Amino acid sequence: MKDYYKILGVDKNANEDEIKKAFRKLAHVHHPDKSGGNEAKFKEASEAYSVLSDKKKRAEYDNFGSGDFSANRAGGSAYGGDPSGFGFDFSGFGNAGFDTSDLGDILSSIFGGRRVRRGRDIAVDIELSFQESVFGAERKVVINSKFVKQKEVSIGVPPGIDDGQMIRLNGQGEALEGGVPGDLYVKVHVRKHPYLRKEGYNLIMDLEIKLTEALLGAEKVIHTLDGEITLKISAGAKHGSILRVKGKGVPHNAHTRQSGGRGDLYIRLSIQIPENLSKEAHHVVEELKQLGL
Repeated sequence: MKDYYKILGVDKNANEDEIKKAFRKLAHVHHPDKSGGNEAKFKEASEAYSVLSDKKKRAEYDNFGSGDFSANRAGGSAYGGDPSGFGFDFSGFGNAGFDTSDLGDILSSIFGGRRVRRGRDIAVDIELSFQESVFGAERKVVINSKFVKQKEVSIGVPPGIDDGQMIRLNGQGEALEGGVPGDLYVKVHVRKHPYLRKEGYNLIMDLEIKLTEALLGAEKVIHTLDGEITLKISAGAKHGSILRVKGKGVPHNAHTRQSGGRGDLYIRLSIQIPENLSKEAHHVVEELKQLGL
């Protein structure tokens, strides 16, 4: 989990000037082009500054929590080069409100106007099964483009990821000698499930039952992502009724306030009405009608 305020060493009520001063100090110490610099800490501080210096992104982050904001919130057209020319691409956080020239001014003051080269960002696509998207998965992709010498990168896909979401891996893009490496952006594609769909942390499915099962009650075997369960349907079940199976939904991940639990499985009942009745069945229904049913 990343706490951007802690990374910059500022209070959560810090103003813009305090945040800028804190980042300037860390950039001066950790920039990889400086003697004794630390690339990982520089990128971490830069990531924190890119969010906390942007009013909109800071507000989203404060509401979202202190998780890995970049890995789960990145999106947009984040495949271009560094707009400021000073070694870091913040387009993955969106363009609203963040002035990349401001970062350039900070690094320019540290390096006397010398521009820091940065490798290009790279975008790849991966496909997941519905189950993998619910529980998370590990993927390996081979990066082989005109910008990067072939290499294999491991991707940890978090539980509950949605179709079309983007994962950002810092420093896994193009690497330049004497410069800062670019980032790798992974777009996730999720295959549809035959009968399950996801709504937030809950799973939804429809279940057809016979008229007699609705009237008399029944036990039905349901195939969930965790295996088979037996669902008890009470007598007199109504069409459209929803049954809840606790804890069979999507795992809560480290980026929610409900970390550690799981959502639920909701089953919507649909009563089958026979279109054609045999003579015997028709006779039985007539008898039920005489009984006032």
